[in-house]
Amino acid sequence: MADRTGGSYHTMEAETQEHPPSGLARWKLIGPGIVVAATGVGAGDLVATLIAGSRFGYALLWAAVLGCIVKIALAEGSARYHLATGSTMLEGWRSLGRWTSWYFGIYIVIWGFVYGGTAMSATALPLSALFPGVLPFWAWGALSGILGAAFVLMNRYEIFEAAMKFFIGLMFIVVVGLAILVVPNLGQALAGLVPTVPEGSVIYTLGLIGGVGGTITMASYGYWVNAKGWRTPAWMGMMRLDNRVAYIVTGIFVIAMLIVGAELLYTAQITLAGGDRGLLDLEAVLAERFGSTVATIFLIGFVATTFSSILGVWNGVSLLFADFVRQLTDKDHADRRDLETTPAFRFYVLWLTFPPMILLTMGRPFGLIIAYGAFGAFFMPFLALTLIWLLNSSRVPAEWRSGWLSNGLLGIAAALFVVLCLYELVGLFI
Repeated sequence: MADRTGGSYHTMEAETQEHPPSGLARWKLIGPGIVVAATGVGAGDLVATLIAGSRFGYALLWAAVLGCIVKIALAEGSARYHLATGSTMLEGWRSLGRWTSWYFGIYIVIWGFVYGGTAMSATALPLSALFPGVLPFWAWGALSGILGAAFVLMNRYEIFEAAMKFFIGLMFIVVVGLAILVVPNLGQALAGLVPTVPEGSVIYTLGLIGGVGGTITMASYGYWVNAKGWRTPAWMGMMRLDNRVAYIVTGIFVIAMLIVGAELLYTAQITLAGGDRGLLDLEAVLAERFGSTVATIFLIGFVATTFSSILGVWNGVSLLFADFVRQLTDKDHADRRDLETTPAFRFYVLWLTFPPMILLTMGRPFGLIIAYGAFGAFFMPFLALTLIWLLNSSRVPAEWRSGWLSNGLLGIAAALFVVLCLYELVGLFI
């Protein structure tokens, strides 16, 4: 059973329940939010949070918390549009004008090529460290991409969700365990909840608020909500519970990484390398401080973080691409096929996997990086601003339009991402 909202509807919830359960039974259905959270937290987010903690201690803890609140608003807005209208985000964007299709089509092709290489490279780093000399670096990256593609193409949503829950559970246990191991200073942590911006921390502050917890995959949340079998406004409360639980978990995860940075690195004045390789520096610090067993456990959590992002992007962004192609080829929107079964979905999974392998063996072409940075920097402002537009328009029934709180948070998100976008563009060309 499928409709235009995309995804796969072969879950037990979709087949047997028209309305969500009440009480404790609701908690058993939590899942799509976990998927988007696990996908959104990648190695780069861990490094950014660690570096913030290593440079400023607990001073930016408030920014990490605010960032999770902002992401709750963005994800909720995306899923609310799906549930309230029965339309997808791609249909919503297309209703704003053909310019959205031009932008999104160019963006998703460039982004997919570069992100595919980045994600496979990030997964290869801990695998190479765990199994030194077994395979060359590029082979670990290629293997992780191929395994991710095979899993996504061979399994339906319910299996995919179960795998993502496993990975985020592993990530959570490892990272929170490390935070407990380094013995956090609770007094300083509580003081860090009071907003302050230390000298030289402006960009780190904005990055913590805007960068942790997902980018384009936040637009996939509505598709995963539909795939779970939640397809009408009756599921709005269930979706909001799911979303809040997921980002509370993400918030604890981010706070734990900042604690590790503050206690393990800030106090010892240890500097990490930039990019994903900074996590290998942390592994060396952990080995010296706590022994090889703790370092190995951390690398396993590192693998869970990066490989869950592969699975989430390979599935979620491929759903977006499949819906984009449907919008272009099905002018009457009569095609109600399951998006996971379409040639466009399979094509984009393979696009994420095989062409980017070139980037594992050679330097990334400078022109491609410029183009990717320019288009990529605009996506989050695009998402925030178009959500404000859509959710306050007649496209959405009056009872489900945004109120002052949603508009306020989406407005903060839009302003924040515009500033980050401008900073990114200035950094690219100066």
